Amino acid sequence: MTTEQILSKLVAFPVLGGQSNLSIIHWIKDYMESFGVDSTLVPNPEGTKASLHCRIGPSVDGGIILSGHTDVVPVEGQDWNTDPFVLTDKGDGKLYGRGACDMKGFIACSLSLLPKMVKADLKKPIYFALSYDEEIGCLSAPELIEHLKQHYPETPKYAIIGEPSLLQPIIGHKGICLYTTKVNGSAGHSSRILQEVSAVHEAARLILWLEDKMNELISSGNTDERFTPPHSSLHTGVIHGGIAPNVIADKAYFSWDARVIPNDSLTEIVEAFYSHCDKRMAELKNVFPDFKIETEEVHPPVASFDSKTDSDIVKLFGKINSNTNFDTVAYASEAGQYNLAGLQSIICGPGSIKQAHRQNEFIAKSELENYVALLERLISLFSSETILEF
Repeated sequence: MTTEQILSKLVAFPVLGGQSNLSIIHWIKDYMESFGVDSTLVPNPEGTKASLHCRIGPSVDGGIILSGHTDVVPVEGQDWNTDPFVLTDKGDGKLYGRGACDMKGFIACSLSLLPKMVKADLKKPIYFALSYDEEIGCLSAPELIEHLKQHYPETPKYAIIGEPSLLQPIIGHKGICLYTTKVNGSAGHSSRILQEVSAVHEAARLILWLEDKMNELISSGNTDERFTPPHSSLHTGVIHGGIAPNVIADKAYFSWDARVIPNDSLTEIVEAFYSHCDKRMAELKNVFPDFKIETEEVHPPVASFDSKTDSDIVKLFGKINSNTNFDTVAYASEAGQYNLAGLQSIICGPGSIKQAHRQNEFIAKSELENYVALLERLISLFSSETILEF
């Protein structure tokens, strides 16, 4: 099958983040088996979803993982000109469909070269690692990575995460975690504001603490000019509380996120917030004994990502990609999780992130062609004795 034919099949699976991906993952597994490649599924506890990994080539250390996710974002509320789950060629050099860019185009390119990988005399192995629920928080990648590392006796060294980057190699992104903080205060007449504890007022103070903490990090020199903005950010996007202007609010909550540069510690930032909340609770329980502040993670943190410019993965990529303008991005990905697991990682894929998550998502045919050529150079390199130098 050609890359476009495979992409057409993949786009036809309307698997959203959070939904079962068994339909698409079993199609991929069957496709791999048709070329004699055995793959392993890593199911979730309920058996409704599964990641997949496989190895092509010898059982030796130093291989590379081609990493992608099988889920996409919703199309609800978007004004599409075509059926989003039917890959459409309008004759303008672009292929339209949900996930065509993010990131089924990468998976299609990789799968189209599976026959060539099988026939090649690989000196180092090439792995596939395909996850689920990336679009709702990179949820399955840590388990997939650990399972892959435990499953094979050898140790892979590299990982390419095929997020759309127009084939530009990306070597860094911020980490991210989302939180919801709930405040329990005391209801009362608004004239008694100093005798009660307003959940809304306290929530507002906590939000300002987060902003002050962000400014403190910046003023202390915790910046990284590779990113825009060049610092960690603490942002509150949702706040709810109260029932009327003249009633002191007994309940309030706000949702916020932390996006941290690689040199900042998300753990330290959050622990400082928790410590401040504990201090505030101790102070206000004298006014209202049931005053409480509770914060929960919306989902586990996604690690920041930072590959050094002198790392072997960067040197390797210089041999297969003419674009050596290494850059960083604002979004988070599974790259941080691979890097955290000890795999030298890089983000590079076909298509533009500007097309991801929007109506009429597309990928240029030329991008697919160029990325197939990049992977062909990778196969050639991994079939050469020179790969042993890394």
